[in-house]
Order: sequence, then structure tokens, then C-alpha cells
Amino acid sequence: MNTTDQIQAYIASQPEPKRGEMQTLHERILRLSPGCRLWFTDGRDASGKVVSNPNIGYGFYTIRYANGTSREFYRIGLSANTSGISVYVLGLEDKAYLAKTYKEKLGKASVTGYCIKFKTLKDIHLDVLESAIKYGLEIQPD
Repeated sequence: MNTTDQIQAYIASQPEPKRGEMQTLHERILRLSPGCRLWFTDGRDASGKVVSNPNIGYGFYTIRYANGTSREFYRIGLSANTSGISVYVLGLEDKAYLAKTYKEKLGKASVTGYCIKFKTLKDIHLDVLESAIKYGLEIQPD
């Protein structure tokens, strides 16, 4: 199964109304970054153990480790969780940026160093979430 098929199967596996909201967010992120690299992680490690929720990823950046190795990873992540939806904005140097810039304007959402979590789209200002996503997609690597 290719990445697009995995993404569609993941979204389809969600109960309503989360399924529709995930589809809406997926389409909006694709409109913000047409042709971006898509990722799907099923949340399992190399041994098959579940270590996180599945994630849809958009765009990419290179993570450089202190030991000199590096790997590519997605910039924006979208994931269903038990209480709602999480949007991840990865690769930020300033771990307080999301909270300082978007928390007060988002509505009913929790914002950490790289995660915006909310119960339903009705609880947030979608234009503000899109602004955070767009920022994450446009960050230039070092």
C-alpha cells in the first residue's frame, strides 16, 4: 500500500465526526503546500511494538544529531488521539514559539513546544491553526 492509500485508510478508520475533521485538515494542509512530501507512520517501532499514535506527515526537514548522523522527518504531523486531534509543528528552534504566537488566538486548544491539541475543529479558530501550519511548512533549514 502506498503512502496516499495508507493515509486514506487511516482517516477512514476514524469514527465520525473525527473522520470528517481529519479529512478537512488533510485537505487544507495539502492546499497550503501542494506537492509536499507525504509521510505515514503507523506508530510502531522496528520490533512492531506500538510506541505512538499513527501520524500523517507533510513536508520534510533534516534532523542532525550530535554524533554527526542525520535523518529526514516531516515538518507537520496530523494525528488522531483518544480525546481529539493533534497537529505537530516540528523542527522549531524556539520551543516557546507556538505557545507565544498562537495559544491565545487558537481557542480551546493546548499548545506545547511542538503540539497543538484540541477536541474538535469547532473549538478552535481554523484560520489561526492554518497560520501555525503554514509557518511550520515554510521554516527554512539551517
